[in-house]
Amino acid sequence: MLRAVLDANVIISALIQPKGASGRIVASLLEENSFELVLSPAILAEMLRALTYPKVRKYIKVSDEDLDLAVAALALVAQPVEGILRVDAVAEDADDNKYIEAALEGRAQFIVSGDRHLKSLKSYRGIRIVTPRTFLELL
Repeated sequence: MLRAVLDANVIISALIQPKGASGRIVASLLEENSFELVLSPAILAEMLRALTYPKVRKYIKVSDEDLDLAVAALALVAQPVEGILRVDAVAEDADDNKYIEAALEGRAQFIVSGDRHLKSLKSYRGIRIVTPRTFLELL
């Protein structure tokens, strides 16, 4: 089975546009268990932090309770990693290293992201970095 790390922005995009590529990826995970989600504490923290931003929250058309349930559902199905590995792979934005670290630690084959710094790498130590649309096609 495929193992993948989803960028926090992919998860947030899924909540904003459930019918878009990111939304279909998350739905496929939750409804069909179509891949294994690798999640680190740093990624979860970034996602939770971003969900509190008014500029993000205004686009998410669910109640706070439903939003909490969605985040809890993702955390429950995810394969957690400790987040102890450190790499320096993304020179332009060191904060993006957390995705590579989680992928390495969780033995994921993919990082799904629209982030230009991550996408510019294309791959890292055998881990492919792909857009949500590309990952959806792979599923």
